[in-house]
Amino acid sequence: MVDNNIQIHVFISGKVQMVGYRMWTVTQAEKLGLKGWVKNLNDGRVEAVFSGEEKAVNNMIKLCHSGPRLAEVTEVITQSEVPENFANFEIRY
Repeated sequence: MVDNNIQIHVFISGKVQMVGYRMWTVTQAEKLGLKGWVKNLNDGRVEAVFSGEEKAVNNMIKLCHSGPRLAEVTEVITQSEVPENFANFEIRY
């Protein structure tokens, strides 16, 4: 079996805090079967790591460009990483 799991580290800018972005991210990531985490940064951005099947990770990144209904995303920066073995997808503080 070919292992096509990838991991992408993401930084999301715009109006992405106080709009339910983290909880929305958890819901979407779990629907896609992804592992990793999401958290708010002190500079107003949201940071996340998505680990899982390549197609699912790419779909999640596309979703991050819009976010939940009240979000106003202005930028999504991604960088590839070596996949880690996360147990689930969680909010970090």
